[in-house]
Amino acid sequence: MTAPLRVLIACETSGIARRAFQALGHDVWSCDLLPAEDGSNHHIRCDVRDGILTEGWDLLAVMHPPCTRLCRSGRRWMSGPGKWTPPKRLPNGRTLDSMKAEFEDGVSIFTACWTAPIERVAIENPEMNDLARDRMPGDLPTPQMVQPFWFGEPEYKNTGWYLRGLPELTETNRLPEPERGSDEWKRWNRVHRLPPGPERTRLRNRSFPGMMQAAAEQWGGYAMQQESAA
Repeated sequence: MTAPLRVLIACETSGIARRAFQALGHDVWSCDLLPAEDGSNHHIRCDVRDGILTEGWDLLAVMHPPCTRLCRSGRRWMSGPGKWTPPKRLPNGRTLDSMKAEFEDGVSIFTACWTAPIERVAIENPEMNDLARDRMPGDLPTPQMVQPFWFGEPEYKNTGWYLRGLPELTETNRLPEPERGSDEWKRWNRVHRLPPGPERTRLRNRSFPGMMQAAAEQWGGYAMQQESAA
């Protein structure tokens, strides 16, 4: 009988992805700088770059690495026309040096996870801007873009998965979309309509249980098949 997978869920505090893999019997740990919301003893408070990536994992899922400066929507704050020209404006209270520091941190975390000595890697991140792509490993593929409503979640949030050694996710319970502009359509856009505030980033970064169940079943099942055939 094939042993359970050793799975690391990085950059997540909600425990949603960890619990999805645990429900299938795998040995799963999450890690983040912040504590786990559910108080789990299978959560490690650390920077994912501080050695944990080399501890013999079968599968790494990186849920919400810093992406604000890497994504397309964040490019306008990093550069004007061309590459690394002065941006037209900056967010209130920010300096270009602080924005670049966040950019470098995002690049460092992403590349550390992508190049980790782990056979199967999935990193959740939006499509990157050109400045970020220039700094990424040469083997980085185009992300698979999926929506929560493909997995039974009545929500819109275009979600990118950069995959190494894993198949693309297949939809499991696609919901019919509401009429554009309707009250239901507005509810589906909840993530994009969250007001500014200290909780906005945390709420926007929460994993979707239906999507994580599909990931655990499909990626975990794929990895188990590979292990049993080895």
